[in-house]
Amino acid sequence: MVEDMSDPRRNEPSYMLGERSMLDAWLDFHRLTLLIKCEGLDDARRHARPVPTSLLSLHGLLRHMAEVERNWFRRVLLRKPETAPLWYDLAIDDSELVPLDDADWDADLAVWQSECEHSRAAAAAHDLDDTGLRRGEEVSLRWIYVHMIEEYARHNGHADLIRELIDGAVGW
Repeated sequence: MVEDMSDPRRNEPSYMLGERSMLDAWLDFHRLTLLIKCEGLDDARRHARPVPTSLLSLHGLLRHMAEVERNWFRRVLLRKPETAPLWYDLAIDDSELVPLDDADWDADLAVWQSECEHSRAAAAAHDLDDTGLRRGEEVSLRWIYVHMIEEYARHNGHADLIRELIDGAVGW
């Protein structure tokens, strides 16, 4: 049986929170989970892609989630579609994931943390029923929260498997 990850910074949200508090807490829970999965490794291990058929690495996942934060909270919720990508390049498939040869973990971590803070501030200024615009369609902040939680949860599963393949560390 896989045991829970133990870290004093990470606590599962209370069962009885209100909707907004619950959504905020679960999103932050999953953000922290990704960070913890990346901690305690050197650059080579964070860059490692231990699944031969996949471009996924821990560093790449962090970059990807910075792009996802930027997309949903800046481009969609704040209706700023002109916001430039961080690493994504239309000419290169999965460009936020690879290449990572020159990637600077500390700088990229700071960018991800900044995007998370910007997302928190953008969300805090809106009600759950407020809408952004994606591909010409209205999307509520509530939907964005649920999608972000789902996105992090899925990629945290990837991060868990990658970390286990790298050094045997397990737990969700």
